[in-house]
Amino acid sequence: PVDLLAHAAPRYAVLPAFLTMGEVMTFRKLDERSRAFAAYLQQGLGLKKGDRVALMMPNLLQYPVARFGILRAGMIVVNVNPLYTPRELEHQLNDSGAAAIIIVSNFAHTLEKVVEKTSVQHVILTRMGDQLSTAKGTVVNFVVKYIKRLVPKYHLPDAISFRSALQHGYRMQYVKPEVVAEDLAFLQYTGGTTGVAKGAMLTHRNMLANLEQVKATYGPLLHPGKELVVTALPLYHIFALTMNCLLFIELGGQNLLITNPRDIPGLVKELAKYPFTAMTGVNTLFNALLNNKAVGYTQLTLPTKLEV
Repeated sequence: PVDLLAHAAPRYAVLPAFLTMGEVMTFRKLDERSRAFAAYLQQGLGLKKGDRVALMMPNLLQYPVARFGILRAGMIVVNVNPLYTPRELEHQLNDSGAAAIIIVSNFAHTLEKVVEKTSVQHVILTRMGDQLSTAKGTVVNFVVKYIKRLVPKYHLPDAISFRSALQHGYRMQYVKPEVVAEDLAFLQYTGGTTGVAKGAMLTHRNMLANLEQVKATYGPLLHPGKELVVTALPLYHIFALTMNCLLFIELGGQNLLITNPRDIPGLVKELAKYPFTAMTGVNTLFNALLNNKAVGYTQLTLPTKLEV
């Protein structure tokens, strides 16, 4: 996965890679921003190859920038469910040995309660609208914090802003690490249904093998550079990580990021805006769509590829 974006970016440079809230991030922009973020992790924070970096946010444009940045720096992605309780978050940060965490401000109050009891040395903080255009991002951040009141008070005085990290990273030297197939790429935690969550150790070889398997199955149905997949499943889950992100990056497809898939009327509005060609989901998501009145009153261009 460390070279996946680097190979796809020149081929699909001007095509959209991710879009959400009406904002498009092209393959070229994703390549540039993730490279800058990797440089900041290396030079700005002094992190080394093999360090674990936690990523705690829903489907926002910041997510692929941060995730590919972590991988390109030779570090290990530790995906964290944003809805974790303080106890669950403390366990995962300590169990993984995370040296840094990138977190959206909506959940910073949870981190504040436990950060001093963990191995985390660096906190990078972002807001919902930070990768949107200046005007749109300002409006989104204002509405989220002051109108919808979705950002509980928190105190993380040493946190670094995501925007600042990127700005500094653009001026820093990126050093491509020597990554081999058996190096760890992800510590992907289980749901904890049989006890505490456990980190599955996924190497670069594991992830590429998964990618080749799904490509062999779905590749014949997909057209490189011409697909738009609805990504309502969270990218921090292994399903969307493999199917939506890795596969569609490899094929030059667009990911329509749905930040809150539980808002079914809002999801339906997004589906109506875009002629999507593929959608992944779980039974509960498709059932919720089928049983929502908004679907019946909305004209949708249904895809030919649905995956459960």
